[in-house]
This record gives sequence, C-alpha cells and structure tokens, in this order.
Amino acid sequence: TVRAFCGHGIGQVFHTAPNIYHYTVNQPLDEIKVGHVFTIEPMICEGLADPYMWKDDWTATTADGGRSAQFEHTLLVTEDGVEALTGKLENSPLQFWEEDSAIRKGIWLGTSGNAREKAEELNNNKVETK
Repeated sequence: TVRAFCGHGIGQVFHTAPNIYHYTVNQPLDEIKVGHVFTIEPMICEGLADPYMWKDDWTATTADGGRSAQFEHTLLVTEDGVEALTGKLENSPLQFWEEDSAIRKGIWLGTSGNAREKAEELNNNKVETK
C-alpha cells in the first residue's frame, strides 16, 4: 500500500483533518462525529509502494512503474451511520466485485437508514432489468 497518501476530511478547506489512513498507524486518531465529511482512498500496488509524482504535481505513479490502483469514496457521517456521497446512480452498472461479494452483494451506499433504503431500491431495479 502507498503510505504517502491517505484519505482526509473535507470542510472549508478541501484537504483537511482528520487524516484517514488505509494502513495501521501507532498514533491517536481524531474522533469522527456526526456531520463530518471525509474521504477514504486506499491505494494498492503490484511492486514498490514508493510514489513518483509527475511534473503536473497531481498525477502519481509508483517509482518502479508497476501497476497500481487507487479509488476514493466521500462519506458523510449521519446520526445512524454513514452515507457514500460518491455512490451509484440508477444507470450505474454493477461491478464484478459487487455481484460476486460473499459479504455484501450489490450496490453499497452506506450504513445509514437512508443509504440502505436507496441501495435496496437500486439493487431491486438492477434485478428487475436483467
């Protein structure tokens, strides 16, 4: 995993506290509270995890040029869970990992009641249109 990058809070400043690590850290973590918005951004790589920044100061690859992947979700903490603000649309296709998951088949939009209800609606529509 690439440790040079992590998820982050989103507020009046785009990249703000708390840092959301996708690996174990031995330090106290900030408390996440209702109303907080943050990203999770895990990154995996085939070879070295050392990042190489391009001249555009935005694009990152691994130093050895191996295959790597990064994805990001933006989450809102609600009274009863979280909602993925980067969730699926009605016409979004199911990905193979969503179809084949032994843990949670179908679209996942969060753990809040609202997110579960919307995901169930989208998943039911996917079944009906097959």
